[in-house]
Amino acid sequence: MTVIIHCLFSYLSTVTFGIITNVPRRLLHACGITGTVGWMIFYGVKQADGGEIFANFLGAIGIGLMSILFSRTKKMPLTIFNIPSLVPLVPGGPAYQAVRNIVLGDYVTGIHSMIQVVMTAGAIAAGFMVTGIVERLLKRLLDRSNRKII
Repeated sequence: MTVIIHCLFSYLSTVTFGIITNVPRRLLHACGITGTVGWMIFYGVKQADGGEIFANFLGAIGIGLMSILFSRTKKMPLTIFNIPSLVPLVPGGPAYQAVRNIVLGDYVTGIHSMIQVVMTAGAIAAGFMVTGIVERLLKRLLDRSNRKII
């Protein structure tokens, strides 16, 4: 039951943010699927004690790969799928807690939370970089194989 709830709310949060950021209506379902895949990878890795940073990294790779797939099949820019799909992974709660702790004078806890937020954001960025590199490598390999055929 918990998995269904996670799927439902990750889909809804992605689609809702897609509506806010003016994603075309016909692409909202693809955005929702992309966000759900990313969140479920994150959730699965975290449940398997893979660590939150590693889970965010793998979730971002999942989002990146799904975004590439949908951008190719729908013939639309990659960012239309990437941006809304990130919403479930963004560490908004820890960022709020970090600022709150710093404002309340608990600097050690605040700095610890801030470091966690920065590491999470870095893991998400690294996941997107990996998918970008994989996409370029595959494109070069396919271009080379097409030249040999002709």
